[in-house]
Amino acid sequence: MKKSLYFIACCLLFSFCNLVLAQAPKKIIVEHSDFADVNQVEIPDAFLLTGNVRVNHDGVVLTCNKAYYFQKENYIKAFGNVQLVQGDTLFLNSKYAEYSGNVKKAFATGNPVMTSPDATLVTDTINFDRNTQEVYYNTKGTITNLQNTLVSNSGRYYVAQKKFQFLTAVTITNPTYVIKSNHLDYYSNSGHSYLFGPSTITSKANYIYTEKGFYDTKKNLAHFLNKSYIKYDDRIIKGDSLYYDRNREFASASRNVKITDSINRGIIKGHYAELYKKKDSVFVTKRAVAVNFVENDSVYIHGKKLMVTGKEGNRIIRAFNNVRFFKTDMSGKCDSIHSSSKIALTKLIGNPILWNGENQITGDIMHLIGNNTTQKLDSLKVLNNTFLVSKDTLGTGYNQVKGQNLFGKFLEGKLHDVDIIKNTEVIYYMRNDAHELIGINKNVSSKINLILEKNAVETITFFQQVDGDIYPEKDLPENARKLRGLAWRGEERIKSKDDIFPPEENVDNEKIAKATKAEEAKKNVPMKIRKETLNYDKKKGKK
Repeated sequence: MKKSLYFIACCLLFSFCNLVLAQAPKKIIVEHSDFADVNQVEIPDAFLLTGNVRVNHDGVVLTCNKAYYFQKENYIKAFGNVQLVQGDTLFLNSKYAEYSGNVKKAFATGNPVMTSPDATLVTDTINFDRNTQEVYYNTKGTITNLQNTLVSNSGRYYVAQKKFQFLTAVTITNPTYVIKSNHLDYYSNSGHSYLFGPSTITSKANYIYTEKGFYDTKKNLAHFLNKSYIKYDDRIIKGDSLYYDRNREFASASRNVKITDSINRGIIKGHYAELYKKKDSVFVTKRAVAVNFVENDSVYIHGKKLMVTGKEGNRIIRAFNNVRFFKTDMSGKCDSIHSSSKIALTKLIGNPILWNGENQITGDIMHLIGNNTTQKLDSLKVLNNTFLVSKDTLGTGYNQVKGQNLFGKFLEGKLHDVDIIKNTEVIYYMRNDAHELIGINKNVSSKINLILEKNAVETITFFQQVDGDIYPEKDLPENARKLRGLAWRGEERIKSKDDIFPPEENVDNEKIAKATKAEEAKKNVPMKIRKETLNYDKKKGKK
């Protein structure tokens, strides 16, 4: 029994000794020195090494002109042409350095320069912790990497990840742009930058603001989140998620997209957009709406797809598929819209219908014409099968004017003077000042002129070959009170800017709004590191 206990105790003691030996720091080994000396007066407890000094410690090689080696403390001070080398991953050159073999830490000063396969760091003092494989500095430093120069007041370099991290003011200068941030992670091998907190990217082409983003400095590709926007000379594009390709000058945005045209005072919104700067082209979809400011009023145009192309002064807006638009006193629908700023012409294409106040206007071809000098609506042109209809104010009948073509003039943004020509027909409920029905005017003529006040017919004038009469209500049967082709579509009338969106797009919009709110409620954290960043050298090796 005693022998067994003795054997167990010996085993435990042996294991403990092995553990202590395993944890004990390795000694610094002096591999070469031209001269070695001991001077207890000048440098107590130290070896004085001079000439081609080379020492090794656990895989790190340090060379210099002169060194003080404190064997007891496992510590070395190096002078002149100092170089600390760790494999092929890190080279630290300076005039002076100190290294502790016990804690495996070094610091270098005197014009220190750290180089890795992908970057070079120059600063006043560089610290290197081999345990965590981190290099850090707290004085102004400059890092060069291919075409990029990074300047910061402090920084940290993670050797294994090849990552620089800056938590104070940092600037990346590239021949094309300048990045500024207070929190930036920069991977020197891939050139990938991760921005967190208020950050800007400035270039001749544009100005970018983000509070959470990714930028590939080699490929000039970027992804931005969180209050980000891209500002061009005449446009600002915002969205919950922005993608940017600098080489193609292409940007796309998702969710809560807003593009502002600062020159033309226009806004385009949607939940997905593409912007091609070189082509002066914008494409927007998913609850897309263009808002243009005309005569102190806003015109809202919706289509499943919106396109804006062309330079300032020659800009074209196109809207496709189930187009709807709204202005305070005017709204309408058609299959598509083509609007040119150069000639101030807006074409309503495919089954157009226009509501001006209580008046419904239809025809095969419909054009709204502006005045580029006054920047106001000037006239309306409707060709072929023109119909102008409104409900009688008190009765159940309809006031109707029918003809081949319609030409209208606007006054202060409101339709005021209307001519309907060729084969015109009229059915009109005439009332006195007491709103009593006088009779129903039914006639035909070559031309009719309407004067509108407050979007209601004030006067009607008939021209040439007038044939008809005013009939008492009882003398004009119901079937004679409607002109051939009448189609009242009052239930379709767009009465507000919210009516321009179909129900299914409103449902999608509510889902996006909930998702946005949930995203905003999450704790604000830096962007997740991409796989292509983490696997960059692996992919490089495969090639």
